[in-house]
Amino acid sequence: MIRNARVADVPVIRDMIRELAEYEKVPGEARATEEQLREALFGERPAVFAHIAESEDGEPVGFAVWFLSFSTWRGAHGIYLEDLYVRPGARGGGHGKALLAELARTCVERGYERLEWSVLDWNTPALDFYRSVGAAPMDEWTVHRLTDDALRGLAGGGGRPGRVKVRG
Repeated sequence: MIRNARVADVPVIRDMIRELAEYEKVPGEARATEEQLREALFGERPAVFAHIAESEDGEPVGFAVWFLSFSTWRGAHGIYLEDLYVRPGARGGGHGKALLAELARTCVERGYERLEWSVLDWNTPALDFYRSVGAAPMDEWTVHRLTDDALRGLAGGGGRPGRVKVRG
C-alpha cells in the first residue's frame, strides 16, 4: 500500500534517509533532523512531499520524497524524485514500483510532463530496476552541485570579478 506521509512518519522517514545514505556509502551526509523534515514536509508552506510504502501489516518499508520541478522547454511542471528507498527486507515485493507508479499517476493527473531523478552510476540494482519500468538514462547530462564552502563562496562573490546586481 502506498499512502501520503503523515507527521507521525517523520522519525521513520529520517531513519530511512540514514539507511539510504549508508547504502550509498555516505552516512555522514544525511544530516537532516526530524524538525527540518517536519517543517519541509508539513510546515506552513510545504514545498517537499513524501509517500510511504507499507507492508501488508502496515509497517513502513519504503518512502519517496519529491518536489516540483519546471521544464522551460515544455512549459510544464514535473516531479523531481529526491529519494526512493525500500528497506532491504522488503525489496522485490513491488514497493519501489508502486511508489514510482504513484508518482507517475500524480504527474498524469496534474498535467506534469516529467518524472526525473538521479542514480549513482555504480548502483546497478537501481539502474536495472529503473530500466525495467521504462526509465531512460540521460547519459549526455552531468549533474552539478554547489554546497557548503563553494556555495557560500559563490554567494559572496567568490570566483567572480565582481558582484552582480540583480534587479527585483
